[in-house]
Amino acid sequence: MSAVRILARPLLGSSFIVAGAGKLKNADDTAEQLSPVLRRAADALPIRVDEKVLARAVGASQLGAGVLFALGKAPRLSASVLAITSALNAFVEWRSADISTAAGRGARRSGLLKNLSLLGGVLLASVDTNGAPSLAWRAQHLAADTAKAGRRQLADVEKATQKTVQKTARKTQKAVQSAAHRAEHTVRSAAHDVASTASDVFA
Repeated sequence: MSAVRILARPLLGSSFIVAGAGKLKNADDTAEQLSPVLRRAADALPIRVDEKVLARAVGASQLGAGVLFALGKAPRLSASVLAITSALNAFVEWRSADISTAAGRGARRSGLLKNLSLLGGVLLASVDTNGAPSLAWRAQHLAADTAKAGRRQLADVEKATQKTVQKTARKTQKAVQSAAHRAEHTVRSAAHDVASTASDVFA
């Protein structure tokens, strides 16, 4: 792991750790803030789950993923979890912010920019391969290498087949020439014998 990652991951993860701990500590307030989202999530689940329990689950997920990310453990997975919670925070804070005053609207805008910045950071971290090729890159290059090897093998087979055909053709041509030569020799010999016999008869 590079020095930049060693320093950057705890810095980026710290805000999520603090926010997750706060959500766990104040589960009632979290459930109230997240109520519209949690209510829909609870309705979508096959079993009845209390909104407060879901709020604790969100806080625990954010806290756990933040700790893992800060320690560099499963960084891409933990960053993906943090991206989801960051998007959720951005939506909830934007929706619940007080915009009755100019200061409130400014605070909402600042909070949105902060959440979007954090979301951008963890999204980048979720695709960071730490200098190693990603699975998609490996799969793409494996497919290209396999296709290249297949084309090379096909060319070798075609070349070997062409050589075999040429060799067989040369052998066949030699056999035909040899047979023709023998046939010519036989005809000449027979003609000579006939001529000799005729000469003896008419002598």
